[in-house]
Amino acid sequence: MTTLDVARAELALAVLYLNKAEARDKICRTIQYGSKFVSKGEPGTAQNVEKSTSLARKVFRLFKFINDLHGLISPTPQGTPLPLALLGKSKNALLSTFLFLDQIVWLGKSGIYKNKERVELIGRISLFCWMGSSICSTLVELGELGRLSSSMKKLEKDLKNSDKYQNEQYRSKLQKSNERSLALVKAGMDIVVAVGLLQLAPKKVTPRVTGAFGFVTSLISCYQLLPSSAKSKTA
Repeated sequence: MTTLDVARAELALAVLYLNKAEARDKICRTIQYGSKFVSKGEPGTAQNVEKSTSLARKVFRLFKFINDLHGLISPTPQGTPLPLALLGKSKNALLSTFLFLDQIVWLGKSGIYKNKERVELIGRISLFCWMGSSICSTLVELGELGRLSSSMKKLEKDLKNSDKYQNEQYRSKLQKSNERSLALVKAGMDIVVAVGLLQLAPKKVTPRVTGAFGFVTSLISCYQLLPSSAKSKTA
């Protein structure tokens, strides 16, 4: 393969990635929280970038609540324990509510909906919903990691006389475990971001801390959206 072929393949991956509205949203989120980290919540150019990017992101999320609404009414995978199933559905319900209310916030910030006090109240309610969905995500990932760990240990016993890393089933479970571990870290950090945005602990979770955590979770989201072939290169 020539250098030109490699460049074409890399550009094709970039085009595929950037064609996703979700990917563009997460790139904007990275800029938003990076600007928040730089501004430290103080007026200036960085804060202006943060506010304008935050407003721009809301356009990418129009009608996105339908995705989680669909997840809410879809059947859970067979064999999923009832507590994990309920947590998963709670996550879908809370995230769908957050995304729906966020559209009203966008209408307010765009000047279409004039009641500023109600927009602020709806904005706080939506953030509490997002924090709740992040808590549910954290608990779901912990539960699924526990299930994966027990199944991997059982498989290790069956493969004790052979190289487990040569077993396709074991490698698949290991990959899922790594993906869920990353999702757990992201969900846990998003709880801190929500606490910061809601100013529930302003002395500990400052705008700079919120920006730092939000920046890291945004990078994780960008990585999670990469095509499989691109992930294998970065691993």
